[in-house]
Amino acid sequence: MKAALKSHTLAETTTSKLRREIYSGRLPSGTSLAEAAVAKRLGVSRVPVREALATLERDGLVEFTPTGRTIVKDLSPQDFEELFALRLLLEPAAAKLAAPLAADLLRAMEENIAATRKAKSLEEVTYLDLDFHQLIMVASGNSRLMKLWQSLRSELGLWLGGLHRKHRDRKLDTRGKTAESHEAIVAALCTKSPSVCERLLREHILGWREWLPASAADGETGTPAMEATAGVRR
Repeated sequence: MKAALKSHTLAETTTSKLRREIYSGRLPSGTSLAEAAVAKRLGVSRVPVREALATLERDGLVEFTPTGRTIVKDLSPQDFEELFALRLLLEPAAAKLAAPLAADLLRAMEENIAATRKAKSLEEVTYLDLDFHQLIMVASGNSRLMKLWQSLRSELGLWLGGLHRKHRDRKLDTRGKTAESHEAIVAALCTKSPSVCERLLREHILGWREWLPASAADGETGTPAMEATAGVRR
């Protein structure tokens, strides 16, 4: 029982580490993730690595090729367009249902924004950005909307991580811009006007539209594939 629990915990930890490396660009699109190499680099056995890769594949962050390799997924232009369209459907609808915002969720959003301004890395900004939008889904009180959004969260993280790095490359204040846009959303949620909240969320998402073609065309802007993870999945 203890051995099984330890293995499960190691798998979760391994999944979290790999997810962060993918979001940050340290494992860019196309990087090959061989079980043995990943296990050696992270100091674990191949069992938790195998479980982690299976989880990441279900989440849409890696893919298994017909030749048996595991590689970090590259979001295609079509993937970006589909994610964008789904965000436009789900998040404005959730914001409309979320107004007026409950006090505990208001505090959580304000704490999230404060943490975003103090974030020490773009990786942290990406996680906080995802958490903020998840709070909107929670505030909607619609469990099915929430479930649909959660099914997209991992790929949204891949998208947002890439966009945040593009902001950095163009010398934009990613932390400040993210925090300011989220403050405007919180202000709208406090107005108790469902239509205002819906409109602002739609505008917020549309504001990212200009980045989609460049992101899709340019591909990942992370570091070169790590040699320690190259190879064939066993």
